Amino acid sequence: MSVAIENFVKAIYKNGMRDNNDTKPGNIAKELKISNAAATDMAKKLAAKDLLEYEKYKPLKLTEQGTKVALSVIRKHRLWESLLFKMFDMSLHDIHREAELLEHQTSDLLADKISEYLGNPKFDPHGDPIPNAKGEITTVDTSISLSNAQEGQTYIISRLMSDDKEFFDFCAQNGLKYGNTLVVSKQFSKNKMTQILINNNTILLNQDFTSIIYVNENN
Repeated sequence: MSVAIENFVKAIYKNGMRDNNDTKPGNIAKELKISNAAATDMAKKLAAKDLLEYEKYKPLKLTEQGTKVALSVIRKHRLWESLLFKMFDMSLHDIHREAELLEHQTSDLLADKISEYLGNPKFDPHGDPIPNAKGEITTVDTSISLSNAQEGQTYIISRLMSDDKEFFDFCAQNGLKYGNTLVVSKQFSKNKMTQILINNNTILLNQDFTSIIYVNENN
């Protein structure tokens, strides 16, 4: 598979996992920074290869084969992120950027060796699940976006779903890290903002942040 094809099916899979579940060609185009026409052309091409289902004006849906390709690339990406984070203590943005390059050049054999070296981790440093060698995600995701969290409840950060440098810089400066604990002190539903308490600091977050920060209840 070419890099363009791998990135396309990966974008469809990841967008399908998000709250808005928007896999229309226009949204995939925005995600990959390509034109709408280019995204539509790629969708038609991959439909002919039986990697996805394409219908005009409808969301794109991966076939079983397309899902297999996407999960293979995602596995390699998240294993590289885990390795780079462990070995070099690189920032979340930097490990993502490097993994974007390495994922396309990695054989299944090397991916298995990296996984074995790391002790077969189930999550990467962002909290994203790592598919196993069979392309299966064996963990159960019970997390919710911070925008849907309840006032007065304590939560553990479970996922940071972004590749934006400013987002990760902000998170690093404010203790918003996978595994850290926070309290939702107020939900401003009308203005789509959430006030949290973390590390004895009060922070007000807008929906751009709360929709990509996922948490689990701290039981």
